Amino acid sequence: MTEPEFVHETEIATSPIRLWEALTEGDVTRRYWFGRRLESSWVPGSPIRFYDGSSETITHHGVVLEADEPRHLSYSFREVPEGEDGLADPQEDAATRVSVDLEQIDGGGMRFRLTHDRLASPSDVERVSAEWSPVLTNLQALLENDNAQYPAPGNS
Repeated sequence: MTEPEFVHETEIATSPIRLWEALTEGDVTRRYWFGRRLESSWVPGSPIRFYDGSSETITHHGVVLEADEPRHLSYSFREVPEGEDGLADPQEDAATRVSVDLEQIDGGGMRFRLTHDRLASPSDVERVSAEWSPVLTNLQALLENDNAQYPAPGNS
């Protein structure tokens, strides 16, 4: 039986460095991820924290699994349980995994592939698809047109 996963693949008219920075620089992520800021050294084994834009609360966290700038990035991803501050190392057994593969296209632009796996069920695929879709649409809009929708629909 195949493990449930969400995969999104598209082409983005941007440079490898600009796309990498959009994925790894907190000041850029907040521009397309509805205020959410990421923080990490991006060294394999180091923590990654996702801060809510409005309160600076850590909502999700994980560990950098692989980082090969500007081609590949992979990290564990887990919601911070209620009552925790998100500063402790996440429990890897409860974490999903996000992997991003970037490939330069002949003639310019980038092929972008995001895979979110280690999901428990097909309903988790539906949930993460609904969560990732507006983020990835905004990422592409920001990089191609310097235009991203903010705040998130329904959170104005």
